[in-house]
Amino acid sequence: MDRLLIEEVSAAEAICRVLEDSGIDLVFGLPGGDIMALFDALCDHRETIRTVLVRDESQAAIMAEAYGRLTGKPAAMIAQGAWILSKAGIGVLEALTGSSPMLILADLSDKIPFSHLSPTQTGTGDYGVWNAAASFRGFMKEVMEAQHPEQAVHMTQLAIKHAMSGCPGPVAVIYYGAALRGRVGPHSTLPLYPSKGYPPFLKSLPGEHDLRTAAGLIDAAKRPVIIAGNGVRIGRATDALMKAAARISAPIVTTSGGKGVIAETHSLAGGVMGDFGIEAANQIVADSDLILAVGTRLAPGDTVRHHTALIDPRRQTIVQIDSEPRHVGWSLPVDCGLAGDARCTLEALATHLAPQPPGHRVDAEERVRTAMERGGYQGEESFSSALPMLPQRLVEILCDTLPDDAIIAADAGENRIFLVHHFRTKSAGGFLQPASTGSMGYAIPAAMAARFVHPERPVIAVLGDGGFAMSMAGLMTARENDLPLIVIVMNNGILGWVQHVQGNRIIASTLGEYDHAAIARTLGWNGIRAETEVEVRQAIAEALAAKGSTLIDVKTSGDESWEKVASSLRLAPR
Repeated sequence: MDRLLIEEVSAAEAICRVLEDSGIDLVFGLPGGDIMALFDALCDHRETIRTVLVRDESQAAIMAEAYGRLTGKPAAMIAQGAWILSKAGIGVLEALTGSSPMLILADLSDKIPFSHLSPTQTGTGDYGVWNAAASFRGFMKEVMEAQHPEQAVHMTQLAIKHAMSGCPGPVAVIYYGAALRGRVGPHSTLPLYPSKGYPPFLKSLPGEHDLRTAAGLIDAAKRPVIIAGNGVRIGRATDALMKAAARISAPIVTTSGGKGVIAETHSLAGGVMGDFGIEAANQIVADSDLILAVGTRLAPGDTVRHHTALIDPRRQTIVQIDSEPRHVGWSLPVDCGLAGDARCTLEALATHLAPQPPGHRVDAEERVRTAMERGGYQGEESFSSALPMLPQRLVEILCDTLPDDAIIAADAGENRIFLVHHFRTKSAGGFLQPASTGSMGYAIPAAMAARFVHPERPVIAVLGDGGFAMSMAGLMTARENDLPLIVIVMNNGILGWVQHVQGNRIIASTLGEYDHAAIARTLGWNGIRAETEVEVRQAIAEALAAKGSTLIDVKTSGDESWEKVASSLRLAPR
């Protein structure tokens, strides 16, 4: 194999070539400290790597997380280590718990030989300074420390590999200043080779015995259901999932994190299950005799705290597919576990299924129709004319007015819960949310990432006024990078979920009244305030037709609580 370099270059330049060589074409971050060397090298790679300046490291991390989730490959977040620790955790945690590939390139600001004398920002772990490696290891999949230039280059290659291999996640390389300032070349002590020699390994498959066992269990079922999680999205397995559902004649129900992996308007789509899912989905799962769980850990929120009226291993057969063997049979016991890539495993499983005898299986589409009639997406609040507008009504208007290919990026809080419960995605890949950590401030940077990935699709960030206050700087980034977005603020003047839990002991959950549309206009956006249904519909139509970005500030009711959309199982005594 040829060497990576044919001439001597700076380590920072070689790292940029590794990014190019690995197909990483987006960098989100903020220059500063020793990491400035990487930004300087990126100046010579503007044609192949787009560098996006953010106003806060948290937004860089969220953009990188959402990009990784949507594409299955990492973007790079580059910043000083101290600010990645103190500000970027929101996106890194989501990547870790949600299995999104992410590459984090950070410095130590080590200031050697003075690192043992407590210099500013230093993260070497010496007395009087913070420990970057130990801190990062608490919320990242893998952390590497590069002390020498050759290590800096090779560790970057390995970090990309590890971020995508097995169960994807955030992987960091922390560079000492000398490592970035040094030089590497064809005669380096540690030989450097092209990145193609360090490929990620995602396409693992279960053994034939396990596939045959799983197929036999599925063939015997009369009322199977497929539970699809975020792993279907990460594994690019939507098409394989839909083919498997048609072959098995099984409804597809998603976890909250899996919402959007399929079009929820499909005749086999049973909606979101769990704590804040729709009753139809929970009913379909509860009535099934076999569960094929794909790319989901079957977390407590998805199983309504392991409520046996929903899933009970004593009366239901469970087959679970996951790329990480430790996730199989983690939350609940399984009758057959398939450790493998979601797409490849579903395709291989399909070849082992026997033809169904006539009348053997209850019609899947009929099961979905019957369940939806008893408890679908819409409630009486979805059609209410009350003012201030109910959030359920606003979500229903979004369902009516947004085009089929729209992508919704939801924030945390009650606004997300109303969207999870009531919004119907009309195409695969149409929904993003911080389902793994539930942190506010997610929607706007995630929407920007979605716009980078899908410039042809309309992208709408939906968030509360609390989340907007945390992320409004993203409006500047969107404008400066020509990323047309629609932002819809549910403005009820409170931290809804918090205040509704507080009951009559309200403290630190009431917000001031602000004109968010006016704030948007000062940042070069179109800003519209809307209260009535007519005004909201007109604003959405105007925003969809506009070439630039639009923020719609909708006055919504603060009276509607998360309890309105909580599963009856969640609220019922055990």
